[in-house]
Amino acid sequence: MPFVVTLQNGRYDRAATRLVAPLLLATRARVAEHYLAPRFILDGMILVLDVFNLATIPVVRLGAPVASLADEASSARIVRALDELLSRA
Repeated sequence: MPFVVTLQNGRYDRAATRLVAPLLLATRARVAEHYLAPRFILDGMILVLDVFNLATIPVVRLGAPVASLADEASSARIVRALDELLSRA
């Protein structure tokens, strides 16, 4: 897995862990393009957000950020995937 995306709100930055979701290479992800598996382009790589493998990782194990998916469009796609995964609707 080339990258993870931190999902938790910044107000919890004092916590020793971060809730993350893997970003998998689209060529290795076995999932069709779907709003539950949004795709992003980072450094020329097409990556798929894997909401089915959320994890907490100690902050000390995370490297420095390489990019941000905090823009409005990316954030909306991430929230939609998480909402669909967690919603009771």
